[in-house]
Amino acid sequence: MTQRPSKRTPFLQTTWYPYAMAGFIVVAIFVLLTHLPAVWFAITRLLGFFSPVIYGCVIAYIVNPLAMLFDRKFLRGIKKDSTRWLCSSVLAFVLLVGFVLLALMHIVPQLIDSITSFFAALDSFAASLAQSPVASSGLGSIIDLTSLTSSGESLMQNLGSFAQENFDSILGAGITAGKSLVGIGIAIILSFYLLVEKHKLKAGVLRLMRACMSPEFYDSVMVFLRRSDVICNRYIVFNLLDSLIIGIICAVVMTIAGMPYVGLVSFAVGVTNLIPTFGPVIGGVIGAFILFTVSPVYALCFLVFVILLQFFDGYILKPRLFGSSLGVSGLWILIAVIVGGSMFGIAGMLLAIPVMAIIDFSYHDYFLPWLERRRAIKDAAEGQESAEPETHPNA
Repeated sequence: MTQRPSKRTPFLQTTWYPYAMAGFIVVAIFVLLTHLPAVWFAITRLLGFFSPVIYGCVIAYIVNPLAMLFDRKFLRGIKKDSTRWLCSSVLAFVLLVGFVLLALMHIVPQLIDSITSFFAALDSFAASLAQSPVASSGLGSIIDLTSLTSSGESLMQNLGSFAQENFDSILGAGITAGKSLVGIGIAIILSFYLLVEKHKLKAGVLRLMRACMSPEFYDSVMVFLRRSDVICNRYIVFNLLDSLIIGIICAVVMTIAGMPYVGLVSFAVGVTNLIPTFGPVIGGVIGAFILFTVSPVYALCFLVFVILLQFFDGYILKPRLFGSSLGVSGLWILIAVIVGGSMFGIAGMLLAIPVMAIIDFSYHDYFLPWLERRRAIKDAAEGQESAEPETHPNA
């Protein structure tokens, strides 16, 4: 009698395996939720080791549209693709670094001059404030203007003693700032190499994706990534262009009005304009404070101008630049900015709008149709079961 080979149940189809995996997942989620601060600290600490690489990828992605512009428009005469892309990448980084250095050459001297003027005018400002009508009003009884005047006179002495008492902390902060600058320099160098090797890296990633995914799933993932890339590129390019236009308008108007610190204030307004929703307010406050050290009239006029400028930016300039490419309502943008800022600071606020736009189209174009297909299949199955005639055993 021949003995039949015994059929073994595959390991993943055993009875205990699904329950064990479900229990493991439940325990992992429970541990994650009960130790969320420690887990989040570990994740941020781990990402901190790779921060130059992450920043390098971000810088390369931001510079990529400029390099593509050189590659497709201005250097089409170079026949070899690799040589043309290398020249485009070099020109893009040279233009970026040159713009940053030119801005710093105009901004740093004005910043030093502004700080010096602030400390020089602090005593006279406090004295004039103590003799102003505000001192004799009800506000003077609430705020001790005499102590403000005396503190203004001895501010430099207080700063000197503070520096002596907290020398170790100041030295540690300086070392941390130096490390950050070194990290930024490494990220910029790494971003250049990432941009130059972009096509090779992209080909390797696509090859890996084809090997790991079915053709249908690969096509759907590529469609999703292309749409996300278009949204991020349009947001970066148009947001930078919008901030540049706002900064130039601010500089022109301040020059015509004869206001001081044109470069410093215009740069602050343009950079903070990159932050959605709250950026214009931050830029207006910074600019008004800088001008307030020279003249309160300048500060008041600048605040009025910033309000008008933001109306122009919000209702005329931004709609013409962005159009309906993002398609996200103002309420969701505000929520995304608040949540992103609370979780990741300035970086979260900057990335809030494109991330929300990607979530929005993923919800409407992928998640909702998937739920509707599941509902339709379930309804069809229930309808088929109810339509089948009942069979009786004695029939």
